[in-house]
Amino acid sequence: MKINNLELKWLGHAGFLIKNSQVIYIDPYNIPENSEKADLILITHSHYDHCSVDDLNKIVQEGTRIICPADCQSKITRFNIPVKMELVEPNQNLDFGTIKISTLPAYNIDKPFHPKENANLGYLIKINNIAIYHAGDTDKIPEMQKLTGHQEKDFIALLPIGGRFTMSPEEAADAASLIKPSLAIPMHYGSIVGTAEDAQEFVDLCKEQGVNAEVLEKS
Repeated sequence: MKINNLELKWLGHAGFLIKNSQVIYIDPYNIPENSEKADLILITHSHYDHCSVDDLNKIVQEGTRIICPADCQSKITRFNIPVKMELVEPNQNLDFGTIKISTLPAYNIDKPFHPKENANLGYLIKINNIAIYHAGDTDKIPEMQKLTGHQEKDFIALLPIGGRFTMSPEEAADAASLIKPSLAIPMHYGSIVGTAEDAQEFVDLCKEQGVNAEVLEKS
């Protein structure tokens, strides 16, 4: 989809491509061999379906910058070409000129898969007057309250809806109602957990709560 001069693509599961003057990937997983090379890659945590070395090798080029939590380091330190890796924790702010990134907490409240102490991440990416929140693998958490009232006209929330490891469609719709984005997009479904029907249920529940939501077709 196009948002002003920015392109946003869902790559399947929790993977996204954001493109304007730079090519930014988030959690690429099972992407095609001929995928566009990355300027910047954001990894939310070390699980294989988010920090996939095979997929990273398809898109790194000399100078690619990889932002990730510390638990990813041992998996992605070896590439055949020089990349720049930066280890981050929740609640940091990064400035890449026209791209501003904040790292946010992502964790389970009543599940064991993503404990808070692991310091897994969500990301808030601001490019010009567009803000994109990739929630990572998370439940509805109190820290989401801080995302309400964004000054950006275009505020896109990418929320996991597959259940079991993350929020269910109902929980994700409640999170969207709390965050109040201009557009909510479901993710983390379709391959390992969650179905297209779950994604549509999320969209319908969001609209019942007055939140604009849309299912992106996989690119």
